[in-house]
Amino acid sequence: MLTKFEVLETLVTSGALLIARLDSADEAYRVAEAAIEGGIRAVEVPLTVPGALGVIGRLTDKYGEQGIVIGAGTVLDAEAAFAAISAGARLLVSPQLNPRMIATGNRYQAVTASGAFTPTEVVNTLEAGADIVKLFPAELGGPGYVKTILAPLPQAPIMPSGGVTPENVSAWFAAGVTAVGVGSFVTKAAQGNGDYELVTKAARTFLDAINAARG
Repeated sequence: MLTKFEVLETLVTSGALLIARLDSADEAYRVAEAAIEGGIRAVEVPLTVPGALGVIGRLTDKYGEQGIVIGAGTVLDAEAAFAAISAGARLLVSPQLNPRMIATGNRYQAVTASGAFTPTEVVNTLEAGADIVKLFPAELGGPGYVKTILAPLPQAPIMPSGGVTPENVSAWFAAGVTAVGVGSFVTKAAQGNGDYELVTKAARTFLDAINAARG
């Protein structure tokens, strides 16, 4: 099982968290597999996916000993946090602040990424003990908003979620983000034709863009 330090190191080093928000458990699993083949090192399976806990368990069984971070998303409360951790999740992601969710993650040494948007929400999230501030919805502010937030709060480890693409990822990292969440660019690459090799290629393209952005 990955330690909390190892999870954070993997997420920060790779710079990307795949958000596998899809319509079925099978599709989420297959997209995650294909993305991992393309180099993705951290995957979030939102609990809104039907059978999400089962997907988390399957991915953990297959990749947990390979240094791949498997996490749960849309973790709204302590009960969901415990269920996700019990299924194998080492990362808990939420769109909003719930201190009990964060406390549960800390109790079992799972990394928590908790949602915030305003400066007050960012500070409250840090004070609650979250490891990462998930900027959500990120597309409403953009990289310029992150730069503005980090001016008075340079200590905040921010991860935007929503609207991040290979074309704009360099602007996000230039603004000072710690990592980025990626969804549709990778997860929807095979929709319509079932060719999951396209997901693998999209993952590689996205990671190449991150590496270029970081210089």
